[in-house]
Amino acid sequence: MNRFTNALLLFFLLPTMLVTIYIGFDLPLGFIKTSGANLPYRTELFLGLSLVFFVINLRRSVRRWIGLKIVNKQTKFKWSQPVSKSRKQRIITYLTLEAFVMAFVAIALYTLTEEAWAIALSFLLVVVDNLIFGMVSKKYRVSLSSKALIVADREVIVLYFTGLRKVSIQQQTVFFDYIKNIQLTFPLDCIQEGMKEEFFEILENQLDRDKVFFSKIK
Repeated sequence: MNRFTNALLLFFLLPTMLVTIYIGFDLPLGFIKTSGANLPYRTELFLGLSLVFFVINLRRSVRRWIGLKIVNKQTKFKWSQPVSKSRKQRIITYLTLEAFVMAFVAIALYTLTEEAWAIALSFLLVVVDNLIFGMVSKKYRVSLSSKALIVADREVIVLYFTGLRKVSIQQQTVFFDYIKNIQLTFPLDCIQEGMKEEFFEILENQLDRDKVFFSKIK
């Protein structure tokens, strides 16, 4: 989810930066016989792009916070534990780096032209959201119910048991193989070192062993 969102942001950011540079430096636009500063519908263009960025970032933020809320309803799960300390530290580092990048983008866009204020604001909201999300790292959890496994931290991973055919471990990744050749994964390092045996024991108990091959070979 997070990689897809970042790729989508980059996809829209590149042409946005190009348009902002043309407008900010008033560069000639020969194909429409005008210059950047005289480009028609600039306000509508920037507002439209700001809405695109806002929706993309809002979707990620809402998914994160809802996932966090769900996994912290511990009484509804068979097993629920905080993510490992090492993963938590790495997540906070990634969130902080993302915040710096987003802040840089916001400042760069606004510096090029003040007309890009709405886009800059949408990125600054991401900065605030990332910093707040990093401050609640104690709530990052891995929770296991009779129907699904949910990991909620920087990303939200939901692995349902319906249609599952095989669970296997390779290095630091747990693979869930489903019917129709669908394969989903989650990082093993999100489980605390001393809780892995307990986790796999409870996970195995939730599966129909007549239909699911379970391998703990690493």
